[in-house]
Amino acid sequence: MTDTLLPAVEIETGPSPTHAVIWMHGLGADGHDFEPVIDEFEADRLPFTRFVFPHAPSRPVTINGGYVMRAWYDIVSSDFSTRREDPVGVRESAAQIEALIARENARGIPDSRIVLAGFSQGGAIALHTALRHPNRLAGVLALSTYLPLADTLADEAAPANAKTPIFMAHGLEDPVIPCDFGKASADLLKAAGYPLEWRSYPMDHSLCLEEVQDLELWLAHVMSR
Repeated sequence: MTDTLLPAVEIETGPSPTHAVIWMHGLGADGHDFEPVIDEFEADRLPFTRFVFPHAPSRPVTINGGYVMRAWYDIVSSDFSTRREDPVGVRESAAQIEALIARENARGIPDSRIVLAGFSQGGAIALHTALRHPNRLAGVLALSTYLPLADTLADEAAPANAKTPIFMAHGLEDPVIPCDFGKASADLLKAAGYPLEWRSYPMDHSLCLEEVQDLELWLAHVMSR
């Protein structure tokens, strides 16, 4: 575990949580961004869960003119045909999420009861971290996002998470990360043998009620295993 953990918002749905969801926000947001989603869940569908919403560090973002904002990594290009993400930032953020996983372990929740989740940039970090994590996780929830550093996955993937369930969802009218780009990542992961569920919805770069209901059902399933 690192000496300094990322600050985070925490919501526990009951006493002595048996499961945890570590949920990363998108570019320029913070850990409060997805708090309202928990209020939409039916309390009796999920086990007592600790939802951890970390705040990303602040850093300059190239495509936003170098403006400093909360970001899991720098985005160096708006061209989706080239690598957009800064590899150093991706790996630094992955290490910080690993530290949060270790803290949940120290609080009594094993890796097999932890879900990594995220939206946009946060979803990219969830995918990157989970597929390289050495121990089996409960699942990966990746919304309106894509697989970063895809060309390194074959060499770096952890066998322990080769069959970990993945839920990917995207808005059909997403102007930030095109749906086809997210679908290409889903297809790549399916071709590599990952058990992935893909959903698309008539929305932009956001969440909708139908999506929240679908991801709640998915969470209930992977947390019951």
